[in-house]
This record gives sequence, structure tokens and C-alpha cells, in this order.
Amino acid sequence: MVAYRAVITRASCFHWNLSVLVTFLSLCHLQIVNCLRDVKCEPITVPMCRDVGYNMTYMPNQFNHHTQDEAGLEVHQFWPLVEIKCSADLKFLLCSMYTPICLVEYSKPLMPCRSVCERAKAGCGPVMRQYGFTWPERMQCENLPEFGDPENLCMDSNHTNEGTNKPTIPAMTRPGNLYTRRPTQEPCECGCNDRLISVPEAHPYHGRVSTGGVPNCAAPCKSAFFTEDEHTFATFWIGLWSILCFVSTLMTVATFLIDMGRFKYPERPIIFMSGCYLLVSLGFIIRLIVGHEQLACNGDYIRMGSTGPAMCTIVFLLIYFFSMASSIWWVVLSFTWFLSAGMKWGSEAIASYSQYFHLAAWLLPSIQSITVLALSSVDGDPIAGICYVGNHDVTKLNGFVLAPLFMYLIIGSSFLLAGFVSLFRIRSVIKQGGRKTDKLEKLMIRIGIFTVLYTVPATIVVAILIYEQHSRSTWERSITCPCESAQASKPEYAVFMLKYFMCLVVGITSGVWIWTGKTLTSWQGFTNRLLGRKACPKRERTYTCKPVILKTIPNSQV
Repeated sequence: MVAYRAVITRASCFHWNLSVLVTFLSLCHLQIVNCLRDVKCEPITVPMCRDVGYNMTYMPNQFNHHTQDEAGLEVHQFWPLVEIKCSADLKFLLCSMYTPICLVEYSKPLMPCRSVCERAKAGCGPVMRQYGFTWPERMQCENLPEFGDPENLCMDSNHTNEGTNKPTIPAMTRPGNLYTRRPTQEPCECGCNDRLISVPEAHPYHGRVSTGGVPNCAAPCKSAFFTEDEHTFATFWIGLWSILCFVSTLMTVATFLIDMGRFKYPERPIIFMSGCYLLVSLGFIIRLIVGHEQLACNGDYIRMGSTGPAMCTIVFLLIYFFSMASSIWWVVLSFTWFLSAGMKWGSEAIASYSQYFHLAAWLLPSIQSITVLALSSVDGDPIAGICYVGNHDVTKLNGFVLAPLFMYLIIGSSFLLAGFVSLFRIRSVIKQGGRKTDKLEKLMIRIGIFTVLYTVPATIVVAILIYEQHSRSTWERSITCPCESAQASKPEYAVFMLKYFMCLVVGITSGVWIWTGKTLTSWQGFTNRLLGRKACPKRERTYTCKPVILKTIPNSQV
């Protein structure tokens, strides 16, 4: 009897403990599920799924996408199929799988029903097979629950099977693993939207301008692709480098003026390059003082196809004329290095042709500038706020800017390469003769540094101009005809900031050539001349004597 009671007592205790444990685990499970749901439920941000019938989802989904951005990149591959409406159930199927509905009161994932998947597959499967695609493995209908299963609830849409009819479809391609839609036969409405300005009939621009293929549609005073903060930073960025360029080149030119005999050919073209960049930076500084709107704008419009006011013309000549002249002086520098190193010409022999160098360096940019002014091709830069050419006409950009810069860069680099080959040959001959080559190696290092400091920025500027002329029509069409492209195209802001920096950095680095002890000696001699001090006879370019200290002899020792 005692044993029986003991068994009953133990059974009762076990049953009570088991009940408590089950109740505790159930409460914990519900609490954990509710906590997780509260943390992970988030509004749907995937554009295609915002109007699918529910607005909350959770991540990660069944495809292990941890963020909606990851899910959106993959689900938008099917956007062409959704847009052509091969099945009315496809969009609901995709969104319910990639952005599943989030329900706090239901602990299991709520999947779409198998019938939804079968209807979508019946409508879109033939379209995909027609273009060589198969139904995705991860979306197989057999893996989804059937409608009416009490243990596995599922979602079904209210659409009927009418969406499974074969639709009229456009051509589709698949670059990589993405579906991309080509333009359909349906007309695409293009126009001058609120980011651009429509030109009225009474305005002088009427009938003369077009943007993105839309006539009488003009660009605003500031670029429609960038924000006001980006324009403000562009002003600061360009102003900073133009001031540094002005200071550096002014120091180089001043050093030349106080000691002209020090800079002989083939080095002298560097001084003329610095002088050109001095005036280029001055043009940017004038823009900084005058302002964007007063210089590059014609009312609310950006200046297009006109010479503009006198200040606009002055800034154009300072920046365009002297930037082209600096490029020609770069060619002259490379050519004189070639004559000196490869042809063994002396400084006096090279200097005898200096008048021809000046003729080429100043005449060719003059012809280019006069042609631009005669054609009324000066226009405003909507980012930098300067007056230049080719900012709105790709043909003029190619003819007046890109082609000359590319030609000058190729010619100068060819002469420079030939000069370096000759210098290396001379160095090897000298070494074979047992003589030292320290001075020659220092000269080669200085030439190499200066070459890199010019060639790299010039090459980058040419590359950015090619990128700009190749993409400008696409950028403009993305505004006037957004229906032609699923994604808006816009220029890279950092690329344009790099272009303006590279246009000025050569002037800053041109001072490398005067960063020697001889510069200090030159300025010391100039200071002594200003103060009326007597200079010693020139010996190895030394302009002042060391002070002579006279030692006083006491009278007792005389």
C-alpha cells in the first residue's frame, strides 16, 4: 500500500513538473517570437513591393537576404516580366517571397500558396523559355503549401487566371544575371520637366537651344544633376586650388624675373608654363570674386552660344587661351629636352630658335580663341561657374578642347620619351668610361618627376573629357525622357571635382623646378640689391660675400 502511494505521489509530482516546464517553455517561446517580431518587423522599402497589399516585412528572408537592399537587387531582376504583365500573380508571388509579410501573432513564415506560384509560372514560364530562361529553382511551386492546409497557412491573391494569357512582349536580353528591358514600340513622351527650363518664344534662346533632344529646353543656371550643397563645395574646392596655384606660379615667375640668366633652354619653357597657369588661376579667382550667377548665367538660364558680357569674355580668354598655351609650352619643353639630350644641342643653339617657339605657343591658341569668339561658342559651366567652350555642345567640346589637348599630349610625350632614351644611352656610355654620372642622374630624376607631375594630370583631364562627351547625351536624356531608362543616369560628382583639381595642380607643382638652394641665393642677391648692399663678384652664382670680421688689436700690443 505504501509502495503504491509512493508511485502515485511520484507520478503526480512528475506530471506537475512536466506541466510547469511545458507552460514555461510555451511562454518563453511566445515571448521570444514576439520580441523577435518587434525587432525585425520593418516597413517595406523595395519599390516594386510597396503596393503589394501589406506594408510590413522582416529580414532575413528565406533566401538569406539580411537587408531589403539585398532582396531588392535580386527581385528587380524580374521587373521586365512584371511590367509586361505576363501574369497578374507574378508581382504578388515575388514580393511575398522576397519581402514576406510580418505578422506578430503568427510565429511561422507565411508563404504564398502553391496555386499563386502555378498561375504565375503558367503565364511567365513560356515567355522565359522563349528567350532561353528557366523558372528559378528557388521558386519551385512544389515547395509551397497548398491552399486550405490547416497546419501551413498560406497567402493567395485575389487575381484570376486572366493574367495567364500570352501577352505582347518586347525584346529582352540578359547581361550577366540581370534582366534588362529594351525600349518598346510604345511611344515615349519626352519633355522639358521641372529640372530644366522651357524657353518662351520671346526669349533670344528660343529656337537656338535644345537639351536631351527636346527643342527650346534649356539647362538652369546651376547643374540640374547636383544639389545646392554640392555646388557650394565645388566653389570652395575650385577656389582653394586656384589660390594655391596662383601663389605657387607667382613665386616661380618672380624667381625667374629676378634671375633670368639662371633659367636657360631647355629649362626655360617651364617658366612660361608657370606664367600660363598663373593667368589660368587668375581666371578662376575672378569667378570666385564675381560669382557664379553674374558670370556664367543669363538670367535663370545657363549661358549658351554667346560671348556674353566683357567679364565673361575675359575669364574665357584667361582660362582657355592660357591653358592651351601651357600645353604647347609643354610640347616645346619636351622638344627642347629631345634636342639637348638626343641631338646634343647646346643651350645657345636651342635659344636661337626661341622666336619660333614663342610664335607657335602664342599663335595657335590665338587662332583657337578667335575662332570660338567668332562662332559665339562661349558658354557657361554649370558646375564651376566659369565661361568656357563645349559645356553644352559635344561637337565644340571635341573640336576646341579635347582634340587639341589630346594632340599636344601625344606629341609632347613622344619627344619626352625619345629624350629619355637618349639620356639613358649617354649615362651608360659615361659609366663605361669610368666617369661619375651623379649630376646627370640628378637631372634625369628632376626631369622624371616634373614629367609625371604634368603628364599624369593632363592624361586624367583628357580621360575625363572623353567620359563627359561620351555620356552627356545619356545624362540629358535621363531627365527629358525618363521613360527610356529604368534607372536615372547622372554624372559622377567626384569625377568633375577631380577634373578641376587636375586643371590647376600642374601650376602648383611647376614650382618643383625652383625648389633648390639656388632659389634662396637668387632671392638673397635680390634683397641685397634692394637694400643697396654691395655684392661680391659672381662666383658660382654667389651674390653676397660673407661678412669680414676685423679683429681689434689692443694698443698695448701695437
